[in-house]
Amino acid sequence: EGAELATGGTRRGIVVSTLAEAHFFAAGGFDDILYAYPLPGGRLEECAALAQRLQAFQLLLDSPEALALLRQRPLPAGRRWLVWLKLDCGNGRAGVRPTDPGALALARAIAEEAPEEVTLVGVYAHCGDTYGCRDVPAVQAIARATATAVLRFVTA
Repeated sequence: EGAELATGGTRRGIVVSTLAEAHFFAAGGFDDILYAYPLPGGRLEECAALAQRLQAFQLLLDSPEALALLRQRPLPAGRRWLVWLKLDCGNGRAGVRPTDPGALALARAIAEEAPEEVTLVGVYAHCGDTYGCRDVPAVQAIARATATAVLRFVTA
């Protein structure tokens, strides 16, 4: 019910952190799901099944190796992997640092190397470093720093 309210009844544009959640929402009629965790190579077939079942099953990538895995497992004709480049803007959990020269190279590789297999939807950053904040100004400072880092990266 909460997810339906959050999506205004569209059942689109939901973000999950586990594949179990993705299956749960897919079973509930959601057909546009972002799995907000870098591609787990060992669960590629499960991701492929969701990508074929849903109108839009989107993944996060944060390494050239993950891109190579997707390219080795193309989806059926007419379907593409929908991916977001995961940026680490300070929380140190997952993603590539936007200041790392390899980050821009990875974004270009996702966008240009296999457009018939993979589509770069955008960049994704999670402000998980706000969990330790004790007040609103601290959260706002992290949000501003993250937005600045993402905008600089996208502009580059």
